[in-house]
Amino acid sequence: MDIRKVKKLIELLEESGISEIEIKEGEESVRISRGPTTAAPMAYYAPSPLPALGGGGSAPAAGASPSVVASAAAPSADHLVPAPMVGTYYSAPAPGAKAFVQMGDEVKVGQVLCIIEAMKMMNQIESDRAGRITSVMVQNGDPVEFGQPLFSIS
Repeated sequence: MDIRKVKKLIELLEESGISEIEIKEGEESVRISRGPTTAAPMAYYAPSPLPALGGGGSAPAAGASPSVVASAAAPSADHLVPAPMVGTYYSAPAPGAKAFVQMGDEVKVGQVLCIIEAMKMMNQIESDRAGRITSVMVQNGDPVEFGQPLFSIS
């Protein structure tokens, strides 16, 4: 499904005031819902090791980058920072500017890691843990999904 369609669905959700919408087009489907802003991302992301345990399906492994697979295989060593919303990932405050963080950087609690644009609003994503960035799992301009791992912090 095209990211523009997903963004339009999000706009429709906001305008209508409903709390959840699910659309299916052939084999593709998307569900967008409004929920608690603080507890939901961590509760949703808790079962993250499951894709690594499945192993039999070729579709998730084909779409995942090697760093995502490696991080899911060792969840006890690193803390994964999930995307708290659907949107577009930006590594820097402006085009051509230096990235907020890079692999190997030391971060503090509350330090801005990236920006996720959702519905024309720029949302700063902050670190909830101090440590070193061991992996950046998305690239600048990539669409991200709710709960998708963005960074790994050790």
